[in-house]
Amino acid sequence: MNNGIQGIRLRRAVGVAMTTGAVLAAGALHAAPAQAATAPTIVAKGGYVMNNGNGKSLYTKAADTRRSTGSTTKIMTAKVVLAQKNLNLDAKVTIQMAYSDYIVKHNASSARLIVGDKVTVRQLLYGLMLPSGCDAAYALADKFGTGTTRSARVKSFIGKMNAEAKKLGLKNTSFDSFDGIGNGKNYSTPRDLTKIAGSAMKNSTFRSIVKTKKYTAKTVTKTGSIRTMAPWNNTNTLLSSYSGTIGVKTGSGPEAKYCLVFAATRNGKTVIGTVLASSSAAQREKDAKKLLSYGFGRI
Repeated sequence: MNNGIQGIRLRRAVGVAMTTGAVLAAGALHAAPAQAATAPTIVAKGGYVMNNGNGKSLYTKAADTRRSTGSTTKIMTAKVVLAQKNLNLDAKVTIQMAYSDYIVKHNASSARLIVGDKVTVRQLLYGLMLPSGCDAAYALADKFGTGTTRSARVKSFIGKMNAEAKKLGLKNTSFDSFDGIGNGKNYSTPRDLTKIAGSAMKNSTFRSIVKTKKYTAKTVTKTGSIRTMAPWNNTNTLLSSYSGTIGVKTGSGPEAKYCLVFAATRNGKTVIGTVLASSSAAQREKDAKKLLSYGFGRI
């Protein structure tokens, strides 16, 4: 009899304890809801971040305002080259005096290509994306545009850039140059540039290039000897300063100020975004880091 009463009391005590635990647990869940991260403040006039896996927007600041893009334009330059049918990355291009003259005239960023050297398309893409060579951009536009004159080929290539933007459904993007040194009609937005980069990152060659910190090209001289170029260092310092960074491209200019299109992967998830018109090279990096960390906190 006593054993039966003790058994009943024990079961009641366990039941009360379990019920109380459940109530406490439920109370704890209601008492401490997850706090939404506060959107960061950035110096850049425009910014955008998205989840590259599903295209969901994670952050916007004047994301659809058209601005000069500087050398972030070269993302599309590379994308157009890599979209060519039957592309031979090992095809050689002879460096022309016109490319060198162009650099001097515009005081432009350069891969320091040497007139008369034969350089492969692959090497030109590295020269385009790492040191942001406008001479490499010119060589690629001349190579992959169509026409009987250099100016016609360049115009044709820029037309391909605009056609690609249209294909991506971008309504706030226009190119009038192959490198970002525009003539009044070279602009995009943080949202559009991020979409261009997201599309470009689907190409394995593009991904390999933009995550490379340093590259040394061996070119063929006029006499057929091999020239080892000075190493090209990637202007995207996020590759060394933010864990998981996988690309993609810096940009700057009197009108564009300081721009950066960036991407990073952590725990199998990729965040990609853009800042336009920041105040300095150091500040665009700080802005990008804030947006990357915020983006990872939201996916």
